[in-house]
Order: sequence, then structure tokens, then C-alpha cells
Amino acid sequence: MAILRPIKINEQREPERLSDRAIDNLRFIRETMERSTSFTAVPGYGGILMGATAVAAAYVANRQVYLVDALTVWFVEAVLAFAIGLLAMWQKSKIAGQSLFSTPARKFAFGSAPPFVAGIAIVLGLWKFGHYYEMAPVCMLTYGAAVACGGAFSVRVVPVMGWLFMALGAIAFLLPTNYANTMMAITFGGLHIVFGAIIARRYGG
Repeated sequence: MAILRPIKINEQREPERLSDRAIDNLRFIRETMERSTSFTAVPGYGGILMGATAVAAAYVANRQVYLVDALTVWFVEAVLAFAIGLLAMWQKSKIAGQSLFSTPARKFAFGSAPPFVAGIAIVLGLWKFGHYYEMAPVCMLTYGAAVACGGAFSVRVVPVMGWLFMALGAIAFLLPTNYANTMMAITFGGLHIVFGAIIARRYGG
């Protein structure tokens, strides 16, 4: 007699749970919103403090007899301002609940990094070859370019500040060299204070 074999019925796939689909949809919406938002952790109060230290540095540098001593003052100010800006940005992002590693933050960082790195390289080259008087305009121009490029992924006033830095940096090339500290005070001091106050008032500190 022939052996009867049971007919195998294809197992039906377990239907996808509604909760899993909802989680995937929420994740997609969150990532999409994250990509479309601006980086709002640019520090306002931190910018004001950076501006205040720049004005103080300009005053101290202007009283130095030797140019090398004045450049040393500005080097110390650059390190101090960088530390203030980074700390203030971290604090503001923590209060706002916006990670410094979010998509808008990475866009801001990657946008501002190339002009910033180029500025450091150019300034070091000018130092090596003794072109000290060109350093101030170059700092204004390259810093402004970094702020304008990174600011394209931030609030609207940030790139405006960057373009003003660049404009005043170009003007600084046309002025006598003894105006260097004054122009540094106007840009790194005045612009940071003014725009820092605007950011602090309109964008939560």
C-alpha cells in the first residue's frame, strides 16, 4: 500500500506588530526633524564674555612695547575665548536638551572647520616668515568665514556676524598697521558682544 504523506502547508509569516511599525515611524520622524532643525546651541552669553575678554586683550596688547608681546597677548586670548565658547556651547546645549553630536551640531562643526583650520595654518605661516602685521586681518577674515559657513546650519544672525567679520577684515587690510588692535577690539570684541546679546535675547541664552 502506498504510504500517505501529510501535505505540508506553508507557514504563514507572523504579522508585523503595530507597535513595531509605530516605533519605526517615530524614529524616522525624529531623524527627519533632527536633520531639518538648526543648531541653536550657539552661546549668547558666552559670546558676550568672549567679546569682553577680547576688548581687554586689545587694551593690554596696545600697551605693549614689543610686537611679539602683543601677539602673545592675543594668543592667550584666542585660547581663552575658545575655552569659553566651547564651555558655553556645552552648557547651553545641555539646558536645551540638544546634543553636541546631533546632526545639526555636526553640520555646524563640519561647515566651520575648514576655514578655521585654514586660518590657523595661514597665521602660523605668517608668523614663520615674519609677516606679523597681516595676522590681524587674516584672523578676522578666516574666523568670519568659519562663522558664516557654520552659521548656515544655525540661527540667522550667526552668518550675518560672520559676514561682518569678513567685511571688517578686508577693511583692516587697507588701514595703517597701528589700527590692528582697534580692529580686533571692534570685531572680536564688539561684534561678539552685540550679536551675543541678540542671541541671548532671542534664542534662549
